[in-house]
Amino acid sequence: MHDIRARTEDAAVATLRGVSWVIVGTVRRSQYGDPKATIRIDVRGARRAAITLLVVMAALVLSSNRMCAQNALALTSMTAPGMTEGCGGAPDGSVPPVRCDKLPALIVVGFMGGRVSAGNLLHKEALLAKDLQQRYPQTVHALMFANHDEGNALRAVVRLLDTQNDGHLNEQEKSAARIVIFGHSWGASETVNFARALDRLGIPVLLTIQVDSVEKLGEDGGSIPPNVREAINFYQTEGLLHGRRSIQAMDPTRTTVLGNYESSYKDNQVSCAGYRWYARAFMKPHIEIENDAAVWDRIEALIVAKSQGESR
Repeated sequence: MHDIRARTEDAAVATLRGVSWVIVGTVRRSQYGDPKATIRIDVRGARRAAITLLVVMAALVLSSNRMCAQNALALTSMTAPGMTEGCGGAPDGSVPPVRCDKLPALIVVGFMGGRVSAGNLLHKEALLAKDLQQRYPQTVHALMFANHDEGNALRAVVRLLDTQNDGHLNEQEKSAARIVIFGHSWGASETVNFARALDRLGIPVLLTIQVDSVEKLGEDGGSIPPNVREAINFYQTEGLLHGRRSIQAMDPTRTTVLGNYESSYKDNQVSCAGYRWYARAFMKPHIEIENDAAVWDRIEALIVAKSQGESR
């Protein structure tokens, strides 16, 4: 393509030179006193030169357009530096991506502990949701709620699943749901309660994650409903306030409990800087597990694996 364009450009230059010589030669004869040279150009020669010039110009335009189209096609197939082909791969390539056209986005719903607001970035739950949304914007919808805000959480999930925008979930929209729910303390109890609310609507859940689950009044945070495919529980038992030691599947044929994992902070204290003095004084292990990077790194890995299509 470059050779064709080069030859075309050479032809254009030669044509322009020919036209220039016709004009310059005529003008020179007039300057030197040729009485018959009245600054005129051979009309037929100039016309031929003009037609040739127009053909050459058209060839140049077509050549440029073809090259632009080829370059645009090449750009659409390129992968940005540091990224892997597809959607949602980690920038450092440590997490393989998934093709956008094969899986719907993973809906991640998180519930805060205690009376903490959903946007409080002092807490790891909110930080995790923010990190997931920033790193995997095409494969994850991460939503955070206070543990008493189940109604808004349910409406948000239904809205995301309603791909036909008719205000009603059909069976296909329900079966396409890919949902992970997680939370700490009262938020962990609400995690199971929310999964139960989705079960009543016939909506499946890929995974529930509970961190030091403390039951709220009227809730059962230990019995995992049958619409949940997998569940996992992290807990500690050292503080005045501590989470449940175990969770059980209501229907073991449909739900796999990945494990109940205990953490200890007697010899491995975790910083709780920024928390109120009474929290650090009376329920420190309960907030240490909330700030334990090892626990939350594992939780993030579980969620990212689901966003890439891992079913188990």
